[in-house]
Amino acid sequence: MKKTNVSLFTIFTYTLITTGVLFSCKNNPTDEKTKGFPQVTTQNNNADKTSNGNIVNFVQAAKAVTPGVVHIKTMYQNNSGNFSLFGNGNSPSIGGSGSGVVISADGYIATNNHVVENATQIEVVFTDRRAFTAKLVGRDPNTDLALLKVDAKNLPIVELGNSDNVEVGEWVLAVGYPFSLNTTVTAGIISAKGRSIGIINDNSGASSQSSAAVESFIQTDAAINPGNSGGALVDMNGKLIGLNTAIASLTGSYAGYAFAIPVNLAKKILDDLKEFGVVKRGMLGVSFPTPAAEDQYLKQQGFNPGSVKGVFITGIQKGSAADAAGLQEGDIIQSIDGTKLFSSAEFSERIARHHPGDKVELSFLRNGKSNTTTATLKGEKKQSLASNRQRIEELQNRLGAVFAPLTPALKDRYNINGGVVVTEIRIGGFFYQLGIPMGTIIAYINGKTVNSTADINEALMAAQNSRVQILGIAPDGSRIAFYFSLGA
Repeated sequence: MKKTNVSLFTIFTYTLITTGVLFSCKNNPTDEKTKGFPQVTTQNNNADKTSNGNIVNFVQAAKAVTPGVVHIKTMYQNNSGNFSLFGNGNSPSIGGSGSGVVISADGYIATNNHVVENATQIEVVFTDRRAFTAKLVGRDPNTDLALLKVDAKNLPIVELGNSDNVEVGEWVLAVGYPFSLNTTVTAGIISAKGRSIGIINDNSGASSQSSAAVESFIQTDAAINPGNSGGALVDMNGKLIGLNTAIASLTGSYAGYAFAIPVNLAKKILDDLKEFGVVKRGMLGVSFPTPAAEDQYLKQQGFNPGSVKGVFITGIQKGSAADAAGLQEGDIIQSIDGTKLFSSAEFSERIARHHPGDKVELSFLRNGKSNTTTATLKGEKKQSLASNRQRIEELQNRLGAVFAPLTPALKDRYNINGGVVVTEIRIGGFFYQLGIPMGTIIAYINGKTVNSTADINEALMAAQNSRVQILGIAPDGSRIAFYFSLGA
């Protein structure tokens, strides 16, 4: 039976959970007086009917949006001196293609990080065929967002809406340049919100920015294909509610499942990139199960997943904002700043809208009793050599497992070239909690091969505060995959 592949539109196939980064708009993300790109603050109005109230009409929204959605063409230089598609050094093609959204009349354009990452040249083409060379202002692999700038004035823009207000079942339009076609508009509905699908930074290696991936996508069934990456997802008023980023498909083309970064998160990231060139991240300092492993983890802890209304905290980082606020392992965070939480993906996004120094109001359940606290988020700290050693020791203790290199006999038995075998499981560690037995072979951590304990330490340090994906082989020979979070 084939598994569904989740692929980025530029035909990148990515296979974490985190914390994050805040709205430039401090405690009120829709404050009109704050700096940054302007955003609509009112509730989205329903505009999906004609005057007779019966027929859905997309014409006005399409007319309002299409001039502000651009075609992005990229060029890449490989190590041999030849150009190749997406900069992977293997393709004979000479360029890549994606979409972007003009968010200010003076030339700022939002797109996906994977559309422009490693590009040596970026060209932006408008619907009226005007073309500009774009400058990369900044990019954030952790949210798959990037900000470009072209030297132009009085450009048509797509006005930012409010993704918090959109609802499942609401009509939306997707606008972009699929397969390098001219501007294309498709329609669908919002299928779900707060989706985490495990694609960001799947192939990111040991980048210093790969430790805080945030996924809380808007899911839609509007037809989206390769080339739509970075394009607009808008409501029926033509307001931007998301940036199209990924599809789930068996073939790499549209199969009814598409995902967009919510604009309320994107606005914070883009404002940071414009002002600082990088993203300023506020950190709470808690760990919790990833969406893929949450139900399994809760069951192993003796909880009925349906009874846990919020985010179950599995660990508190010493000296963190959560530690100072009095949070404890086993607490269930139920709301942030009065907004109820239904998933860890929503939790990640809400924290990701804040800067270091921002205060967040948290309500949580402890031993069946409701409590509230205020946490002042902290910034990311660069680790010294001594603190790195301490962190590695901490991560090893949290894993609760001992590993050994594979013997030639095990390699022959499972027909593999590398990996490590689990020789001991300690009560209370992640491996114990997830029910991983001794004798399990660990082959990959976050897509990187592991052949020693040193490889495991390196992979975990690269992940730091994010989701960890481990691929391996169970003692019975079956292939297994499991996930857990190192922090948020």
